[in-house]
Amino acid sequence: MKFRQLRTFVLIAEAGGLARAADRLHLSQPAASRQIQALEAEFGVPLFDRIGRRIQLTSEGEDLLRRCRRLLQDADSIAERARALKGGQTGILRVGATPQVIEGTLAPFLTGHRKRYPGVEVHLVEAGGVSLATRLDRGDVHLALIALDPRHARFENRPLYWVWGLAILPERHRLARQRTLELAQLADERLMLLDRTFISREWFDNGCAIAHIHPHVLLESGTPQTIVALAATGYGIAIVPSTVRFSREGVRAVPIVQRGEPFGRWLTVAWDPERSLAPYASKFIDELVIHCRGNYPGREFAKRTPIPRPVLAAGG
Repeated sequence: MKFRQLRTFVLIAEAGGLARAADRLHLSQPAASRQIQALEAEFGVPLFDRIGRRIQLTSEGEDLLRRCRRLLQDADSIAERARALKGGQTGILRVGATPQVIEGTLAPFLTGHRKRYPGVEVHLVEAGGVSLATRLDRGDVHLALIALDPRHARFENRPLYWVWGLAILPERHRLARQRTLELAQLADERLMLLDRTFISREWFDNGCAIAHIHPHVLLESGTPQTIVALAATGYGIAIVPSTVRFSREGVRAVPIVQRGEPFGRWLTVAWDPERSLAPYASKFIDELVIHCRGNYPGREFAKRTPIPRPVLAAGG
């Protein structure tokens, strides 16, 4: 059993087909197929069912896939740790974030970071806020920029900036001139929400449950700009986090409060304390924290409502 065979197996399973996996591996399909056949012979179980030109994981393959992923992640971790012990400034850093955070925070930060650390290759992993914790837990990413409630997260973290929950109202709406908007004031409004892949949707649902509100939802969308555009037409009120960039034409953004307290979460840079961090990852964290002190989306709303102090996870 060789690591390259295990990587081939994992990539074929993730790609959903031999042809696409072979292209990524720069192998011919027969060569990739021979590696799988060698693994099946060594394991003594079939890994895939061949259905015409399609292949599908067997139950044994599904079980072994999880174990192979862990083994390969551990192997990668060992290699990265060895490089770190040499004290070098080269390596791969996998960072997970939502599209909004990549656009508004990481994109401007990475320009300078690449110049300061040309040997560090930052691989960005785009994912919804809900799935980022799972990816971090699995070891798919070294760092995740995530707005989880730190009291319930097992990850170590450092706060970056406060993310407001915003109500995006048509500019002529009767509530549009308010400095802040109580969550309870939305009880009878026509609302457009982001779907449940967005962690900000979790905050909103939890807040409504606490306030005993049953929102009137016209639309759930996976695209923030869609519901903001509809708000500009007067269709309803869009609820989005302050990490979202959008045109302000025809709308007003008002931060939401609940019982006078800011409604939102701290965005943190989080990592798994059970996995070692290379020195260049620690430097990335330190510099990102400094970058975000005066340069973050939604900072104009700090004038309307005080920002709560961050609550760090244990060890954070």
